[in-house]
Amino acid sequence: MVRFFGVGWCRRRRLLSVPARILTFMCGRYATTTNPGRLAAELDAVDETGLDEPDAAVSYNVAPTTQVLTVVERHEHGRPDDDPRLRIRRMRWGLIPHWTKAAEPGVPAKGKPLFNARADKVTTAPSFRDSAKHKRCLVPMDGWYEWLVEPSPTGKGKAVKRPFYMSHSDGSLLYMAGLWSVWRDRDLPDAEPFMSCTILTTDAGGELADIHDRMPLPMPREHWDAWLDPDHPAPAELLQPPSRAELATIVARPVSTLVNNVRNNGPELLVPDGSCDDEAGQTTLL
Repeated sequence: MVRFFGVGWCRRRRLLSVPARILTFMCGRYATTTNPGRLAAELDAVDETGLDEPDAAVSYNVAPTTQVLTVVERHEHGRPDDDPRLRIRRMRWGLIPHWTKAAEPGVPAKGKPLFNARADKVTTAPSFRDSAKHKRCLVPMDGWYEWLVEPSPTGKGKAVKRPFYMSHSDGSLLYMAGLWSVWRDRDLPDAEPFMSCTILTTDAGGELADIHDRMPLPMPREHWDAWLDPDHPAPAELLQPPSRAELATIVARPVSTLVNNVRNNGPELLVPDGSCDDEAGQTTLL
């Protein structure tokens, strides 16, 4: 039995355990309320986003194909012998491999939206293996959403998808492992490069596995140097699922179904769904 404290649920709406095979959502939405200037100051990084309005990066309902903040470590252009520095960049969420053909001048052909990549396959999958070698990044977020599928309350009709929000127990930023790529139209050598990224996912563990069988891969700060190193591949152990200690720092709570619509984007999306409190003041998964 798993409890999510601080959030209520009435007994008639208690969640039922659901086989992982019908949990169709992955890490496809998250929230970020930091701006690139503040992030750069905290990390002693260079802000390369070029945003005139820093809060333009704030979103409570980040969805694939939008521009997101990432942290990379790169050498100064043309100075490969200098020490690399952390840099804050904006990239399209949904990786476009560098070998993608152009659909029209300067525009990459559309394909499957690669917003997630399985951590256990990135070193061999054609779409990700080049990035896995030397283009790894971090994707900062306040937390992410997952959906748990419940049977219809009436036993008929469509299943109900309940959104949950996962975040650090102390409210600090989470940094998820990611990969990035640079796409250029080879027929337009002077065109601006197009940068894109993907978030790595891994097997969920602990209480989080009761909500979804997959989760984004957190990257602890002590592993940043090795993960972001632009000159060497990352150690294989960094692609393993998080430890029990890491999982214990992440808490989950049910939130409003407002997040189901990507057009909804405000702090009300993070308000715990306490419309159905039980006597113990806690949500119970049986």
